[in-house]
Amino acid sequence: MLSETSSAPSSPPFSFNRFRQTTHIPFKSDWFSDPPLRSVEYEDLASIDWIHETAKSRFRKRNLLFAPGIRSRILLLFDSSHEWIVIVCTGLSVGVVAGSIDVVANFLADLKSGYCSTTFYLSRSFCCWELDGPCTDWHAWEDTSYVLAYLIYSLFAIVFVYIAAVLVSTFAPFARQSGIPEIKTILSGCVIRKFMSPMTLLVKATGLCFSVASGLWLGKEGPLVHVACCCGSIFMSLFPSLSKNEIKKREILSAASAAGMSVAFGAPIGGVLFSLEQVSYYFPDKTMWGSFVCAMLGAVSLQFMNPWRTGKLVLYQVIYDREWHNFEFPIFVLLGVIGGFFGAQLIKLNMKIANWRQRSLVSKWPKTEVLVLALITAIVGFPNVFMREQPSQVLSSLLHECRPSDTSIICTELASGFNITLLLLTSVLGTLLAAYTFGTTLPAGIILPSMTIGAYYGRALGILIRLIQQKYSGSWIFSSCLPDIPCVTPGVYAVVGAAGALGGVTRMTVSLVVIMFELTGALTFVLPIMASVMVSKWVGDIISPSGIYEAWIKFRKYPYLKADEYMNGDHVADVMTKVEDIVTIPASGLNIGQLDYILQRNEYDGIPIVNDAQELILLGWINTVELRFAIDQSSLPSETAAFFHPVQFAQGSEYLDLTPWMDHTPITISWRSSMQAAVRMFQKLGLRYLLFTEKGRLMGLMTKKDVIKHMDREDSSDEISANNFWMF
Repeated sequence: MLSETSSAPSSPPFSFNRFRQTTHIPFKSDWFSDPPLRSVEYEDLASIDWIHETAKSRFRKRNLLFAPGIRSRILLLFDSSHEWIVIVCTGLSVGVVAGSIDVVANFLADLKSGYCSTTFYLSRSFCCWELDGPCTDWHAWEDTSYVLAYLIYSLFAIVFVYIAAVLVSTFAPFARQSGIPEIKTILSGCVIRKFMSPMTLLVKATGLCFSVASGLWLGKEGPLVHVACCCGSIFMSLFPSLSKNEIKKREILSAASAAGMSVAFGAPIGGVLFSLEQVSYYFPDKTMWGSFVCAMLGAVSLQFMNPWRTGKLVLYQVIYDREWHNFEFPIFVLLGVIGGFFGAQLIKLNMKIANWRQRSLVSKWPKTEVLVLALITAIVGFPNVFMREQPSQVLSSLLHECRPSDTSIICTELASGFNITLLLLTSVLGTLLAAYTFGTTLPAGIILPSMTIGAYYGRALGILIRLIQQKYSGSWIFSSCLPDIPCVTPGVYAVVGAAGALGGVTRMTVSLVVIMFELTGALTFVLPIMASVMVSKWVGDIISPSGIYEAWIKFRKYPYLKADEYMNGDHVADVMTKVEDIVTIPASGLNIGQLDYILQRNEYDGIPIVNDAQELILLGWINTVELRFAIDQSSLPSETAAFFHPVQFAQGSEYLDLTPWMDHTPITISWRSSMQAAVRMFQKLGLRYLLFTEKGRLMGLMTKKDVIKHMDREDSSDEISANNFWMF
């Protein structure tokens, strides 16, 4: 039997002989009783065989369970602990890596504004740690000269971006952008090699420090999911029982994704729901428990590191002590409408820029592109008090509730009409910069910029409502407001606006509500956040049917099959590739040379096996990679006969028996079935192909890629109809 720990079989499976030389050899019927443990290594961007991987894991455990002796019991116990060892190590390591990124990025970002005169390697927060009064140890560049501070700010931004771009371009191209589109594709059953290698982890974490510190409109939240999956993949490589089984690997990666989002927002429960709702395709009950443990350990290790020295998991974690009023609810819904419209337009703008970048000469100069982008961002951002600081620090200021003792500009001067205008202008500039930045050759996420933009216009709207309430405080609309107590809290509008904007961009729903609840710590504001997120998704889906991650999956042409229910009334006969256009192999009558020729002509990952070219009675299916491997392994002449069914030859005859390499029970349905039934089978069973028959006769073939193309055409038609509706 083929060992599952080998990437490719070193010899034919079980007792399979490459050629027979006796007159009477009883044929071993292992091909229908043994487990399908004969797959060779998957090719890049190939879809895994979920059924095969499930059987492989099941039979491996069966062999351990029924093996005699105490040693087998110890091995079985150790084998059962592999997953939990990896989950625990992944959760702890993700928290350490995330905390280290926070510390390093914070130090590098503060270098743009000044330095600690006593200890150079300390950031501003550490330099002024436990000081109640003015911090004399921190020397700001602006204290010397505004022009000098402007130049140093811009210079450091360019240097940081260049370092990050060189690291990604030279050592790990997969470290660019957030990585969530690729993670979604991998978890759906696609193989992307080297995407989670140790080098990718090193470059992603290091490049993320520099790209975040540069001040570009990007975030680390999405990339941390990729970082977490890299950690999980590295630990899995220590256990062949996990690394050689694609389903087990995806269970661990789902848990790692939860840990990545947990440390990004300090929201363990939100991280689990994010993995379930946004990235995972296969999520059994045991994966839910593993994801929870991994996310919790990630948050615990991050809390232990305490990178901000505030006792909080993230910089912009806030708590409100006032409730909202009924007259504010329609405004919260309005923020949801704005968030959905903003998200859809940001996605469209981002994809237009991506298409332009792919066709233009800019694609040949990625490092020059980000250098120019960094310079423009620095020139625009430094004079603007709401853009000069890091997006995470700006978001923290926008979400916080102002106290009487607060002296920051966000609380002392923000009530003026000028600052409302500046906030709205900054949100427009941020939208343009974020749309261009997400797609460059940098480790960059879109979650934090989306939230910050939503917080900009949400805070501006909250200030406007507060001014109106103060001017017309005697109106019946504001009768629920208590005297001498601030009635409107602009920070709440910033939270609701941030949730609506992020929901419009990513189409997150339940997980986003829980994340925002864990950020604010106030159950009172769950209803406004829920309303904003719900409305933003509705509006976003009307304008654009997919979120930004799905849009990038489609742009990169990854074989990702959405889990959405297919509602059209098509039949498979209208979509499938008909048998006349399919390359088939008869069970007998061909030699190795003819099989070589067929492999060159075939454009699919597998070939149906039929009894003969006239009747076309389906006998099975063979993967082209496995067929090629079997032929190359046999080392027989090209004129040697090849068979796909048991045969007996006279002594001295040579032939190639390919029966063990076949799938003798491929999944088939009637060619008269509905397309909806076929799509559900692809989604629920994780199929790579589906054969259609009529009374045993092969009628057609449909692959996963065929389904994806068909659903993409349907989505394009729906999007065109939606655009025409809005234009009308």
